[in-house]
Amino acid sequence: MLKKIAAVAGGVFIGLIIAFARAGAFPFWGSGSDASKAPPSSQQAQAAPAAPAAPVTPPQPLPAPPVPGVHVAPPPQPAQPNTPEPNEKVGVVTSFAPLVKRMIPAVVSVNVVQDVKVSGVPFGMVPGGPGGGGDDEGGGGDDNGPGAGNGGGGGGGGNAPSMPGDPFDQLRRYFGQGGQRDYKQHGLGSGVIVSPDGYILTNNHVVGNAEEIHVTLMDKREFTAKVIGKDAKTDLGLIKIDTKDPLPVATLGESNSTDVGDWVIAIGNPFNVGMTVTAGIVSAKGRILGGDYDDFIQTDASINPGNSGGPLINTRGEVIGINTAIYSRTGANNGIGFAIPIDMARNVMDQLKAHGRVVRGWLGVEIQEVTADLAQSFGLPKPTGALVASADKEGPASKAGIERGDIVLSFNGHPVNDEHELPALVAQTPINQKVPVEVMRNGKRMNVEVTVGERKEPQVASAKTEEPGGNWGMQVGDITPEIAQQFHLETTKGVVIRRVSPDSPAAEAALQPGDVVLEVNHDKVGTVADFIAKAKDAQTKKKSALLLVQRQGATLYTVIKPAGEAKG
Repeated sequence: MLKKIAAVAGGVFIGLIIAFARAGAFPFWGSGSDASKAPPSSQQAQAAPAAPAAPVTPPQPLPAPPVPGVHVAPPPQPAQPNTPEPNEKVGVVTSFAPLVKRMIPAVVSVNVVQDVKVSGVPFGMVPGGPGGGGDDEGGGGDDNGPGAGNGGGGGGGGNAPSMPGDPFDQLRRYFGQGGQRDYKQHGLGSGVIVSPDGYILTNNHVVGNAEEIHVTLMDKREFTAKVIGKDAKTDLGLIKIDTKDPLPVATLGESNSTDVGDWVIAIGNPFNVGMTVTAGIVSAKGRILGGDYDDFIQTDASINPGNSGGPLINTRGEVIGINTAIYSRTGANNGIGFAIPIDMARNVMDQLKAHGRVVRGWLGVEIQEVTADLAQSFGLPKPTGALVASADKEGPASKAGIERGDIVLSFNGHPVNDEHELPALVAQTPINQKVPVEVMRNGKRMNVEVTVGERKEPQVASAKTEEPGGNWGMQVGDITPEIAQQFHLETTKGVVIRRVSPDSPAAEAALQPGDVVLEVNHDKVGTVADFIAKAKDAQTKKKSALLLVQRQGATLYTVIKPAGEAKG
C-alpha cells in the first residue's frame, strides 16, 4: 500500500515538474536560446509570429594598425541635403548697429551750386516748373551722367519750356525772350572719404558741372571741396577737402567676391533729411544700363535722390560699391538701385588721383551681340563672344588682322561671354601692351596678337570767348564712332553740334544738335581746335560768320551773327 502511494506521489511530482518546465518557470529546456533569456514581461511578445530575419551584414575589415607620426583622416561622409558648403558664408545678422557706428563717420554730404543762365520770360514766369530748377540731386551734374534728366545728374535746372497750347508762346516769339537771367541751382549728393588727407569719392553727375562744392562731415564740420578729376563714362568723380586733422576713412573691399544674396547697407543723405542707413541684399550683378563699361551691382536697399555717391557696404564693413542710380517711374525708391562696383571705382579713382583723367585701352572695333541665330550662322555651339561689326582701318585690331565678321572669344586670356565684357577688358589693359586675342573666322578658331592703343576721348568745346557778347551759344565735339551712332551721322569730317542754347546766335541761325559744321567762312573745319580758332577769329572781329552745315545727308549754308546783333 505504501509502495502504491509513493508511486502515485512520485508521478504527480514529476508531472508538476514537467508542467512548470513547459511554462518557463524553470529554464530546464532551451536554456541557451534567446527566449529563455527574455524577461517575463516579454514572453507574451515572444508568442507572436516571428518577424523576418534581418539580412546578414558581412563583418567590416579591421582597421590597419596606426603608423607612428602619421595621422589618418576619417573617411568622408556623404553630405546631407541643404548642408552649407565648406566656404559658405552662414550666420544670422542680429544688428547692423556696430557696423554703422564704425562706418558712418566716413560718409559725407555733398552740396553743389551751379550758375544757370535761362531765357527771360514775361509776366513773371520763373524757372522751377516742369523741368525747372529746385533743390535736387545732381544740380551741378553732367548731362552725360546716368541720372541725367531722370531726377538724377544734371536734373533740376533748365529753361522754362513752351508747353503745347501755351498762350504766351506767340508773345515770346514776337517780343523776344527778354534777354537772359542767371540763378543759382542747388544740388545734393553724398560721398565717401577714401584717404585721411581728404580725398572723397562720389558721382560725376553730382559734381560734374558744379561751380561750388560744399562738404559736410558727420560731426557737422563744413569744407569747400575742389574737383580732382571726373569720368563721365563710369559716372565717378574725385574731390578733395583740405583739413589739418586726419579724417576717418572707409575700407574698400572687393566687389568681385560679393555674391547675389549677400546683406548690404547703403548710407547717404537722401532728400537732405540727414545721414540715413538702409539695408537690403545684393539682388543681381553685372547689370547693364546702356553704357560701354556698365557692370552695376543691383540692390533692394533703399536708394533715393541724395544717396548718389554714397557707399554700399557689406557686413564686414567694406565698401563694395558707390550708389549711383535707381530704376523708378516717380523718382523715388522702387526697390531697384544700382551701385558702381568698387573694383572698377578703385581703378578709376587711382587714375583720377594720379593724372586727373582716365586712360583707357582701345581696340578700334565696333561690336554687336551674338544672338542664337547668329551663333548658328557662324558655326558656334551657343551664343558667346562679341561679333566684330566693323574695324577701324587705323585701329590696333585691324593692324593685327582682325576683320569684320570675326567673333572675339577671348581677350588676354579672359573669356568673352558677351559683347558687354570686351570693352571693359580692353579699357583696363595698359597702353601698348601686346595681348593674345582668340577669334573665330569661317568656323575656325585662330589667335592673333594685338598691341592695345589709347582711346582718345572726344574733345568738347563751347564756341565762346571772354569778349563781351562773343558767345555763339553752341557746343561742338569731334565725331567719334559713338557720336556718329548717337546722331546717325554718315560722315567723319567736321565737328558735330552737341548743344544749342535757346535765345542764342546759334539758335537764331536755326542750328540744331546733330548738325555737322564743315566750314567756317569757307575754311574747312577738321577738328574742334580748328573750329575754336575760326570761331574765335570771327567773334573777335564781331562780324557775322558763314557756316556750311550738313544735316541729315544734305548741306546748307547759314549765317551766325554776333550776340549783340542776333535779334532785329
